[in-house]
Amino acid sequence: MSSRPRSYAARPEPRPVARSRPGPDDLRRTFEAVPPRTSDGDEPFADSWWGRAWVAALESLSMDEGRLSRGRAYADSGKVAAITVTPGRVVAYVHGSRPRPYRAELRLRSLTDADWDTFLGAVAARPGHLAALLAKEMPHSLVDTAAGAGIALLPAAGDLDPGCSCPDHGWPCKHVAALCYQMARLLDADPFVLLLLRGRGERELLEELGRRNAAHSARERPTAPATPSVPARDALADRYLPPLPAPLPVLPRPGQPPSYPGLPGARDPLALDHLATDAAARAHTLLTTGLDPLAGLTPWQDAVRLAASRPTAGLTATTRALYRELAYATGRTPTDLARAVAAWRQGGAEGLAVLETPWDPPAGPFDRARPALAAADFPRFHPWHNHLTHPGGTLQLRFGHDGRWYGYESEPGEDDWWPRATPDTDPVGTLMELTLMELGEG
Repeated sequence: MSSRPRSYAARPEPRPVARSRPGPDDLRRTFEAVPPRTSDGDEPFADSWWGRAWVAALESLSMDEGRLSRGRAYADSGKVAAITVTPGRVVAYVHGSRPRPYRAELRLRSLTDADWDTFLGAVAARPGHLAALLAKEMPHSLVDTAAGAGIALLPAAGDLDPGCSCPDHGWPCKHVAALCYQMARLLDADPFVLLLLRGRGERELLEELGRRNAAHSARERPTAPATPSVPARDALADRYLPPLPAPLPVLPRPGQPPSYPGLPGARDPLALDHLATDAAARAHTLLTTGLDPLAGLTPWQDAVRLAASRPTAGLTATTRALYRELAYATGRTPTDLARAVAAWRQGGAEGLAVLETPWDPPAGPFDRARPALAAADFPRFHPWHNHLTHPGGTLQLRFGHDGRWYGYESEPGEDDWWPRATPDTDPVGTLMELTLMELGEG
């Protein structure tokens, strides 16, 4: 049963949940800024009992209700920027009355290795504790068990050590108070944030809990009787094995994915539908041909391919959602993805390579390109690696490994090149198409 109080089960509007970017070592998580709340501000900052315990620890630091009230208002109005949580410390920039934000932080003592050993043993001993943590819950019984062993998971009065770059010497100032109130929302959604603040990352904890849980189950499992020995001649003797059943017939076309509901904080359902449809098509191809032509693509190339498969007639809401999801998953921006999609539509994987990887082509077609352009009355192009750039700075040709010339275009005075036109083995043909396109748009 959930430990969240029933009185907070329904709200007039969904609470925004910050998305986090885990660090490479599992000991650093950065949460994006939470948008301002649009309610009347009477809602509590935490639904869960452990989130409210965090708020109580903050409010016990100060008898100055004015600073706490301004801190609540700052948190409500979205003045707290991205929050970074590491063992023993949480840091964020908070925008105040001055243009430059202040650096606010809170420090909390990390648990010792002996404390962690006791805590993990308590979790592994009761499967319900592990199930609750996986469900992003912090059961009372687990905290009570840890407290009985002298381990304080939740901060008490005086445990939080605040600091801020502002000139206010309040304890805490309104900027730290705003950070602390915002932290209550993060803890509310994921108690592993509190465990990280106490010293251990989620991945490390889950791996250790899985190992301890398996060892605990093995100790409680009765010993199996010894397997009787079999003579070698009997083990190696020929035996009859029934034939395998015939494989099921392959459907004439891939099936349709299920309908995904739109849920607060969940992935965009239309983007999920597109990804599921693509996966079904790839699986069907693999079943019918035994080959996966996309198996050699990198995650970035596959993301570009997926985005390029959307209709080209404008960016619909579905396409924009898919672009956001793919860009976030690959660590790129939607603009990076849009440019790469244009290159993919221009020349597939080779077109993407031409966009992203300059190289030094051998003498031959590349060296013959400039005389050919001069013979066609084009001005002298500037070479750089496999690029030939028009002196006006708006047109460019790039030579690919496939021996074709790829056209690019930029705004005057900008170094912002976008793939245009159909690649051609003749540089003059590619440039003529670029010029005609430019004249048509002008």
